[in-house]
Amino acid sequence: MLTDTQDATPAVVFLCDVDNTLLDNDRFRDDLGDELERLFGAAARDRYWTIYDQRREELGYADYLGTLECFRTGLDNDPQLLSMSGWLLDYPFADRLYPQALETVAHLQSLGPTALLSDGDIVFQPRKIHRSGLWQALGGHVMVYLHKERMLVAMQQRYPAAHYVMVDDKPHLLARMKQHMGSRLTTVFVRQGHYAENAAGDTIDPAPDITIACIGDLRGRKLGSFLPTGAVISLPSTSLPSG
Repeated sequence: MLTDTQDATPAVVFLCDVDNTLLDNDRFRDDLGDELERLFGAAARDRYWTIYDQRREELGYADYLGTLECFRTGLDNDPQLLSMSGWLLDYPFADRLYPQALETVAHLQSLGPTALLSDGDIVFQPRKIHRSGLWQALGGHVMVYLHKERMLVAMQQRYPAAHYVMVDDKPHLLARMKQHMGSRLTTVFVRQGHYAENAAGDTIDPAPDITIACIGDLRGRKLGSFLPTGAVISLPSTSLPSG
């Protein structure tokens, strides 16, 4: 049974990742590689991805624009270089939404407040979310952190609730979040994209509460199916402090 008490604080808040959860980011990466090869050749394309991997190791998140800034070294006189920034910023991310992604978001919104919780830089990731139409679909309820699993307190302050549901394609990240939040979090693992494929066969502890093949599988699920069996959820006597 769900119980809302003071200040109309919701009993359950739904949180969705973006890349490879609602949006096919692997397809975007493939398209980016093809465009780099078309404009600069295979060797330059490989150099871009080498820089990208180095920056991801250093920063802990995908930095496509920062990689392009480093990639420009030695290419400053190449007129094609300037077109790459426009290609990235104007990429048609709306065409890369998974089937039923927007319908799934709408269904979750019918069950409770729903927000995006994503990792990434402060320029390209919000741009991607805008271009995909997800920003509008979520009514601007978007959080982008460098490492979202380290920002769980901030997330709860922004969206206080008795219980949370996190939908993501990275089972190891879901396990880390579950370790921090315990029974107040239901984890939903979506088997989409290369992170999900790479984790196949791994021991995930704790294991995801729910595993689905694609994001559209959440459509039609009732609220009770996201909660532990027999769970009684009531809000604490005081809400979390505001940001």
